[in-house]
Amino acid sequence: MPTDAPYLVETDGSSVVLHVVGALDPAGVPAVRDALLTRLSSGSGPVVVDFSDVRSTGPAVQSVVAEVLREVADWPGADLVICDPTGAAAGAGVTVCPTVDSALTALSRSPRAEVTDVDLPPVAGSARLARELVTDGCRRWGLPELAEPACIAVTEMVNNVVAHAGTPMTLRLAARAGALHLAVRDHSTGRPRYAGPAPLDTAGGRGLLLIDTVARRWGSSPVPDGKVVWCVLYAEDEAAFRD
Repeated sequence: MPTDAPYLVETDGSSVVLHVVGALDPAGVPAVRDALLTRLSSGSGPVVVDFSDVRSTGPAVQSVVAEVLREVADWPGADLVICDPTGAAAGAGVTVCPTVDSALTALSRSPRAEVTDVDLPPVAGSARLARELVTDGCRRWGLPELAEPACIAVTEMVNNVVAHAGTPMTLRLAARAGALHLAVRDHSTGRPRYAGPAPLDTAGGRGLLLIDTVARRWGSSPVPDGKVVWCVLYAEDEAAFRD
């Protein structure tokens, strides 16, 4: 097994633990970051990232963790715990444990939001199915006031994939602390660009404006074979708007 470059090894069928093995220097950070983002964007559940067998300086490990956290902070259900006996990843805003066993225990004890997802084809009817899923989720999670604005956001997110990416997509949503987290993962590397309100005499170009209007935060995260477009809506924002 070569150890002159960083790579990820999945050691069990559920892929809960990902081992980073080898020599990790600043040049290898992007490859490890991309591998972790690929795994987290698959929506297969939370992960433990194990740096126990990495030959590295502390800053490289900390850089990987910080970059991944920056991208996935608002993704629905993108939970991770770090195993790092050196403690180099401490302070990055994530739980860091000295062993894999303690990391798995910490992961099992941490509160995790219920995540709902569905695979959708790149056809016009997918927006309707997405709205139904979002409406049902808002009802089940006690956020009925977010159903309407979330349907606006998810319609634009799905329609953008249909119109511009043309690839299969996965819609994922979860509620956390009075907020609804939405994400649509597709397989096109083209990223949405928001340049502010479109001129009144132009057709189209208002999809991202609608998302920007109803969501407190939104963005897009590149992954090796596509992207994740996400947004977060807060119940308190909707209540303030209606008052």
